[in-house]
Amino acid sequence: MAVCSVMHGPLCIFVLILVSLGTSVSMAPKRSIFHFSPTRKWNTSSATVPASAAKYHVRYYTQILDHFTFVPESYQTFQQRYLINSDHWGGASTNSPIFVYAGNEGFIEWFTENTGFMFDIAPQFKALLVFIEHRFYGHSMPFGSQKAANSNSSTQGFLSSAQALADFATLIIDLKKNLSAEDSPVVIFGGSYGGISSSAPILYFDNITPPASFDNTVSQDFRSESENCFQVIKGSWNVIDNMTSTAKGLKSLRKALRICKSNSDNDIAGYLSEWFYEAYYTAAMTDYPYAANFVQPLPAYPVKQICKAIDNPSGSTDLLSQLYGAANVYYNYTESSSCFDILPTDPHGEAGWQFQACTEMVMPMAEDPKKSMFPYSSTYDYEAFAKSCKSSYGIQPRRHWITTLYGGHDIKRVLKNFASNIIFFNGLRDPWSGGGVLEDINESVVAIVAKEGAHHVDFRFATKEDPQWLKDVRTREISIIKMWIQQYYKDLQNS
Repeated sequence: MAVCSVMHGPLCIFVLILVSLGTSVSMAPKRSIFHFSPTRKWNTSSATVPASAAKYHVRYYTQILDHFTFVPESYQTFQQRYLINSDHWGGASTNSPIFVYAGNEGFIEWFTENTGFMFDIAPQFKALLVFIEHRFYGHSMPFGSQKAANSNSSTQGFLSSAQALADFATLIIDLKKNLSAEDSPVVIFGGSYGGISSSAPILYFDNITPPASFDNTVSQDFRSESENCFQVIKGSWNVIDNMTSTAKGLKSLRKALRICKSNSDNDIAGYLSEWFYEAYYTAAMTDYPYAANFVQPLPAYPVKQICKAIDNPSGSTDLLSQLYGAANVYYNYTESSSCFDILPTDPHGEAGWQFQACTEMVMPMAEDPKKSMFPYSSTYDYEAFAKSCKSSYGIQPRRHWITTLYGGHDIKRVLKNFASNIIFFNGLRDPWSGGGVLEDINESVVAIVAKEGAHHVDFRFATKEDPQWLKDVRTREISIIKMWIQQYYKDLQNS
C-alpha cells in the first residue's frame, strides 16, 4: 500500500471513493449538454436526516489563479471557499486524520449536506472534516464575480480539472501547515465529478465505454419495474413532438400537464421533452431506498413510484394523464406546486459545467434503439457537438485530453502498476456505473459494486431505512480506510 507525498508536502494517504460518474453529452435534437448533477430546485429538508446534521464553519483560502504558467497574470488570486468541522478531530499532536471532500460542479454546501458518511464516521476516526469548493462554482469565483468569471473564454479558460486538483493540493498542504498537522494522514473523498477531480481516470471518455451505456441503464431501471411503463415512456416522445408542433396540441399539453402560465408555447415546444428526460434519468440516478432530497424531495425508490403512476393513473388512462402522474412524482412529491414551471434553472451554481463539457469533459452519448426508451440519435455526432461549443464559447473541444492527462485506456493494467489506496464504489442502478471501475485492480485498489445501488448512495447519512446491503458497503469502506491509516502510522513510526 503506497503512501504518497503531494507537491513537496508532508506524507498523506490518498483514498478516492468514486461514487459513479456523472455527465451526459449529446447534440441530438432537443437534447442539451446535461450536467453531472441535476439542475432543478433543491430542497434542504430531508425525509430522514435533518440538514442541520451537517455542521460546519465557512472559511476562505487565497488561491492562485493559474498553477501552471509563470506569466504575471497567473499570480492573480481569488477567494476559494471551504467548509470545516473539527468537532471530533483528535488534533495535530496525535496525528489524527483529515478527511477532505473534493468539490463538484456546484455550491459546496449542497454536496456537504449530502455527504453524511463523512460526518457519521468522523467520531470513530477522530477526523477533521474539510469540504473544498471547486473553482468557478458556488462562491469560489475568480475575477470577483460569476459574471466576470464566465464572461468569455479568456477568463473561463482557467476552469479545468487540473487547475482544480492543484487548488485542492495547495489548500490541503497549507491547511496542514497552519494546523501544525504535517504528519496527519489525508483521506480524499469524491463522488461523481468530485471523484474525477480527485484525479481518478474514469471510463466515459474517448469511447472507452459504449455511448449508449447511460441511457440503456436508465431504460433498464424502468423496464425492470414494468414493461408497460417502459413502453409508455418509449412511445411518448413522438406524441409530445407532434403535439408541440400545433397550437391545439400545445393547449392540450398545457392543460393536461398543468404547465404554468408563465411558460410560453415556445417554452413548452423547446423544453418539454428535456423536462421529462431529466425526470427519468435523475430518478434513476437517485433511486434511493428511502425518501431523500439530493436533488429535490423524492419518495423511496422513485423509479418504482413513477412506473406506478404510469401503470395506474389516478384519473383517466390516456397518455397525458400517465405523463402527468410521472411528472407529479418527480417534480411535486411534496404536493406543494399548483403548476409546473418547465424552464431550466441553476439553483446549485453549476453554470460553469457547460464550458467544461465543451473543453475537456467530452463524453460521447448515443442510443441503442432496441434497449433505450429515449428517442435520440443512435450515433454520436461529434462534429455537431464541436460546432455548438464553438458557437457558445468560441473554443474547440479537446476530445482526447482527459485520457491523455489522466489515462483511462487499459485501465486495469495501468492502475495495477502505479495506483494504490483507492475505493471505487458503483451502484448498478446508477446510469453512470457503466463507465465506472467495476473490478478490483490490486489489493489496495478496490471496486465495490452494489446491484441495487444508486448515485452517491453510500455517501449519504446513515438512516434507519438503510437496507442491509448498504450497511455492508459502508462497513467494508470503513474497514479498508482503517487498514490504510493503520499502515500509514506504522510507516510513519518507522520513517
